[in-house]
Amino acid sequence: MSDQRPASGRVAVVTGASSGIGEAIARLLAQREWHCVLVARREDRLRALADELGGEVELCDVADRGAVDAMAERIVGRHAAIHLLVNNAGMPARGSYLTVDLDLVQRVMEVNYLGGVWCTRALMPGLRAAAEHGGAHVVNLVSVAGTAAFAPAGAYAAAKHAQLAFSRSLAAALRGSGIRVHTVLPGFVETESFPQKGVLKSPLLAMFVIQPPRVAKAVVDAVEKNKAEVTVPWFPYRPIAVAQAVMPRVVGRFAGMSDYRPGSVPMSTEPEPEDNARSLSPPTHSAKSGSTSE
Repeated sequence: MSDQRPASGRVAVVTGASSGIGEAIARLLAQREWHCVLVARREDRLRALADELGGEVELCDVADRGAVDAMAERIVGRHAAIHLLVNNAGMPARGSYLTVDLDLVQRVMEVNYLGGVWCTRALMPGLRAAAEHGGAHVVNLVSVAGTAAFAPAGAYAAAKHAQLAFSRSLAAALRGSGIRVHTVLPGFVETESFPQKGVLKSPLLAMFVIQPPRVAKAVVDAVEKNKAEVTVPWFPYRPIAVAQAVMPRVVGRFAGMSDYRPGSVPMSTEPEPEDNARSLSPPTHSAKSGSTSE
């Protein structure tokens, strides 16, 4: 299919876009006249948002490398140049390594870490095409859990540590290519899939819970102002990250004392968020109405 360049000339692919941080990012990008390709697995929500924003729909489980490759082929077939990829799709994995379901350990690594790897590699042709005509960007939504291990969510923290290493390594590998890599590290964010205020035991941590629009602004600012790594909010999370590196035992004690409220974390696999279930409709995309087929 030939390139269907939108009027703005800028195409953004946002994963995990059906709600929460991904939805907030897509809304803000649309306000800034980006044409958004929305990726997630909940078709009803995704199509409603695409209709509202004038975007496109791609149903995909980012943990499935074959599905990601097929999705990328469809997107690049419609848009030869991809100016922005936001690797946002993610899922929680609450519970320590002593209690967490081992299937969940594997799943969270596939979604939160490998999903970004698959999407970035698969969409690299489109990113390189955009880099030749003004530049392209990759934003990886990591987490402060990628810099400081949080014992009550050990598997989640491990996946985010891997994602942070991926983002930093990718930035080094792409230096001078015209593709800029931005790492955004939010603290606790209140979303449908990641409830925080009602489950955190510590009143101190609950004070620093933020909402998705604040993270979306940090993402757009990182792109527009060419910021390599952004922690949001900066305090208290950036000092904690530094302390983890220089005083790991002290921070480890604090992390060990922090926890979720009793009964708020199941001891088996948690229900997956809307971003990444395996049950999907056949591959499809839409422009606004959802009626366009490949």
